[in-house]
Amino acid sequence: MFGLTLATKIYVAVEAVDRMVKKLVLRAGLDPAKYAGHSLRAGHATSAAIAGASERSIMNQTGHRSVQMVRRYIRDGSLFRENSAGSSGCSKR
Repeated sequence: MFGLTLATKIYVAVEAVDRMVKKLVLRAGLDPAKYAGHSLRAGHATSAAIAGASERSIMNQTGHRSVQMVRRYIRDGSLFRENSAGSSGCSKR
């Protein structure tokens, strides 16, 4: 598509992502002050950890350079999985 190969990386300006996130959050009726482009990165790391992705594969995608930093995201992702409420079904939607 557009002459790009799968190996081509496309970088989008941080400000453009922030504007897009805030616009969509506002459209969803939420407070845009509580969300930014970083929310996407954190959300991806959390979702990937819940799905069982390795720390290394998450780091490869998010660009984290240390396991310690990526674990700050993953820890929150395991909140209900390693919690008595999670095993009782209380955390499921």
